[in-house]
Amino acid sequence: MLIPRDRYLNRIIDYMGDGQVKVITGIRRCGKSVLLFDLFFDYLIGQGIEPSQIIKIQLDQRKSAKYRNPIVLADYIEDLIRDKSRTFYVFIDEIQFCYEVDDPDNEGQKITVYDLLNELKSYPNLDVYVTGSNSKMLSRDIETQFRGRASKIHVWPLSFYEFHSYHKRDKRDDFDQYMIYGGMPYLLTRKNDQQRKDYLTSLYDEVYIKDIVERNNVQKVDILEKMLDYLSSSVSSLTNPTNIAKALKEVEDIKTNSHTVSAYLSYIEDAFLVEEAKRYDIKGKRYFDYPNKYYYCDVGLRNARLNFRQQDHGHIMENVIFNELRMRGCSVDVGVVEEKTSKTTKRREIDFVVNYGDKKLYIQSAYEIPTNEKAKSETASLRLTDDFFQKIVIQRDIVGQYTDEDGIVHCNIIDFLLDESLLL
Repeated sequence: MLIPRDRYLNRIIDYMGDGQVKVITGIRRCGKSVLLFDLFFDYLIGQGIEPSQIIKIQLDQRKSAKYRNPIVLADYIEDLIRDKSRTFYVFIDEIQFCYEVDDPDNEGQKITVYDLLNELKSYPNLDVYVTGSNSKMLSRDIETQFRGRASKIHVWPLSFYEFHSYHKRDKRDDFDQYMIYGGMPYLLTRKNDQQRKDYLTSLYDEVYIKDIVERNNVQKVDILEKMLDYLSSSVSSLTNPTNIAKALKEVEDIKTNSHTVSAYLSYIEDAFLVEEAKRYDIKGKRYFDYPNKYYYCDVGLRNARLNFRQQDHGHIMENVIFNELRMRGCSVDVGVVEEKTSKTTKRREIDFVVNYGDKKLYIQSAYEIPTNEKAKSETASLRLTDDFFQKIVIQRDIVGQYTDEDGIVHCNIIDFLLDESLLL
């Protein structure tokens, strides 16, 4: 059973025929290939496109090995699109399998995958779509090599809405499962908890870590591994490279420095495994250099890294909210607002400063608010902003939605995740 992924499918449809290369990015195994080769293929057929107009090439398969040579691949595609009266669509899966070759017309020069794609996009009767595993074809490569000539669609693992729509069980039970195992699509085929745990652990160790090491020629794998442990344990907590290096020395007796940590952090982010959220001074309207927060692209992977032992519900829920906002196309920062008294100036944190089109709002994540004192503490930073932007507290322990006397909206996390129109 295919899972509808209309959010991404509609973005691809919007980019059809724009003259750009459509590059579908995202962490490996999040569903990029299914999105292109199944969901978008079915859409084109439904629009009256003949199968012969759709060229599908999966470079990770042995039968397509010869097409990993970019010159051979370009010649193959160009031969299929000679009929200028018809529009053709080419799907190239795992584009990173293309390797560099010598340019036969320019001694000492190389032909790269980017040369191939830039050549293909020049054909007026050809629409080009590619997927690339995150470790081989990253967003920074797209930006530097295509220089504005590519349309990028970033894909995340399943949202809770997609996850729940597939299972159609009690939404509270599904949410509890989602908080533990996340939304990697293949998990839906696993029959029990042990199979889910085994899959996520294997995926982390055998795919993501190996990809990061191979792409970046990481020499100090032990430091990378311990950094991933640290980031998993401290998800949604403020940190910086200096603090990470210090923690590795104190806890693991591993000597490193902030320069190495910064480099490895960039590798982990480029792999789409974690994403940084910068701190923003709301009244000063500026960004801080450090410390910042890091969120996992999928909480199941975070939990797998810790062998499912550290179930910090508050931090995991905050991570889920961050991912949901990013899936919806929001830019998300960590807010900082000052509280001044006659003697001191204290910085208070707002979990998320969210910008969505022309809208701006503040969101606080609170797994439980059992007392009035806790409620005042959770909303204190929101009240300090002294502005009129919408302020929201997302909770696990309430039913429905209400607005308090300060105009702050309180809503249930499950309602927020299942109804995109609820807040934005």
